[in-house]
Amino acid sequence: MNKNIPFLDLGAMNAEAAQGIAEAWRAITTESAFIGGRRVQDFESQWASYCGSSFCIGLSDGTAALELALRALGAGPGDDILGPANTFIATWEAVAAVGARPIAVDVDPVSLLVTAETLGNALTTNTVGAIPVHLFGQPANMTEIMAFAGRHKLWIIEDAAQAHGARWNGQAVGTFGDAGCFSFYPGKNLGAFGDAGAVITNSHRIAGFVRSFANHGRRDGHADIHDIIGNNRRLDGLQAAILSAKLPFLNSWNARRRNVHSWYRQRLGTQVVGHTPDTRAVSVHHLEVIRVCNRDQIRGQLTELGIGTGIHYRIPCHRHAAFENLAVPAVPVAESAASEILSLPMYPHMKQEDVEHVCDAMFNLVSPFGASKSRIFRHAAA
Repeated sequence: MNKNIPFLDLGAMNAEAAQGIAEAWRAITTESAFIGGRRVQDFESQWASYCGSSFCIGLSDGTAALELALRALGAGPGDDILGPANTFIATWEAVAAVGARPIAVDVDPVSLLVTAETLGNALTTNTVGAIPVHLFGQPANMTEIMAFAGRHKLWIIEDAAQAHGARWNGQAVGTFGDAGCFSFYPGKNLGAFGDAGAVITNSHRIAGFVRSFANHGRRDGHADIHDIIGNNRRLDGLQAAILSAKLPFLNSWNARRRNVHSWYRQRLGTQVVGHTPDTRAVSVHHLEVIRVCNRDQIRGQLTELGIGTGIHYRIPCHRHAAFENLAVPAVPVAESAASEILSLPMYPHMKQEDVEHVCDAMFNLVSPFGASKSRIFRHAAA
């Protein structure tokens, strides 16, 4: 019997935080504090405290966070920036926006995360920094990556857009490098009601630059003095207030995501990306990703059964027309994974019976080529 299982259920999350969200809406409309103000400052303080960072600057979106962190570190023309081939295009867009060149980095075949080794394999004579991405909510091995950066005198920006609350060796992601960048897009583990983002850092200089640039280059505390040529990348008051209302639920939601992941692991085992996690890693499972044969056909069959799915990401960054002129080193793992990865339903309010239904549907599928169900999973025949 078909049962509709959505890919993501934002309604349930918003319903749980509904009282705080309603109060935030009333406060903003009453105060007319739509741009800047106390609500933005409150959220910045709360998010910095949650992450264990000295500074947080709220921004319009996660892409702005990456771009402004790059600008603060002086990245520009002639610089090479290392980043994974299998990330959302925003990571590469931000590098291109400052005039630098993104360098495709391959990933670990189990976690699909960059490692110190894969970063080293992509190193060029013009490399000045790297952007490890904590993909799918999994923390990268920041111990080894920071050691690698130290050896080669590179700065590190952490792309933590999918990893709100993830930790490596007890420390929050985003706090290892020179800056950490977050998106609060509605579908994230902590999501606003529109676009929103933030940079966290322990550097007073980086924080000051990002805050000034995002506010038209204004000098802090002065409405009519502009020290640098900036832009408008500010976080608005409504989104900040909503994020503050939802933040108290984040740890609980992440814990429930870990439960959902464990149910998938029990049924799907090694098909789950990151199936042998390092004990130092605490993931927040933004996405539940598996690797399968005949991915597009299987996705179509699941859709017919009422099961929502996604693909993150179908095309590696260097394969997009926007970056077709780049010389790309070999990235065989990222290339192979792009045709096999499938994101299954994952959200905090998912029940074990829902996971069982999804897994039963997977095991009952027969491939379009007449193979048995054992051929659905990439590793099953190995």
